[in-house]
Amino acid sequence: MANPKLFRTIDKAVSDYQMIKEGDRILIGASGGKDSTALAEYFAARLKRRDAQFTVSAMHIATDIGSPFNQNLAELFERWGIPLIIKTVSVLGRLKERHRMNCWWCSSQRRTELNNFALKNGFNKIALGHHLDDILETLLMNALGKGILSTMPPVLQFEKYPITMIRPLCLADIPMIVRHAQMQNYFSSTCTCNYQSNSTRKEARSRLDALTGGSYELKLKLFTSLKNIRPQYLP
Repeated sequence: MANPKLFRTIDKAVSDYQMIKEGDRILIGASGGKDSTALAEYFAARLKRRDAQFTVSAMHIATDIGSPFNQNLAELFERWGIPLIIKTVSVLGRLKERHRMNCWWCSSQRRTELNNFALKNGFNKIALGHHLDDILETLLMNALGKGILSTMPPVLQFEKYPITMIRPLCLADIPMIVRHAQMQNYFSSTCTCNYQSNSTRKEARSRLDALTGGSYELKLKLFTSLKNIRPQYLP
């Protein structure tokens, strides 16, 4: 298969932000959804290039409230040559007293498990399936909810331990990923837990759609504006 548009878009992000370097050991956070699945397929294809000098594995953190990892999808990872580790944790059991279960808590617990596994097993980078829409939605959530101008960076080097977080899908929006997933006929799953109504991300997604009209070009401009800051014209 010729290099598809999604892979070309990821290539640009990887190049722009120098996400992959020689000797990297990369751990993909595999949620079971189309985003991280596309990421695994991309890495599998990239590993076939002559200049590939890195290794990739994937890890799925199963929880007591989420859907199980699709067996057909696990077989797809195996066919791609991406080793897959599955670990189950209880996010409800870790919930602090008098706190409500929500998407943020579940996500933070799964991220902690990824970080711990990466540290113990010599991975220096964790690749997450956050895409352009996720980044812009987080920008709106932080600005409108907290009064803070911040979001998910494409590359984040942790200060306390030697792990770098990378988001190779940072220039790809949902429609681009959906088109690719449909073309490849992915076996993917989405979260079906009963706590998603507590998430503010759906509201942020509606606001982003209202702001950009779903235009990929406008989303890219909003993303690019975060790198073209004029401090002298800000409060």
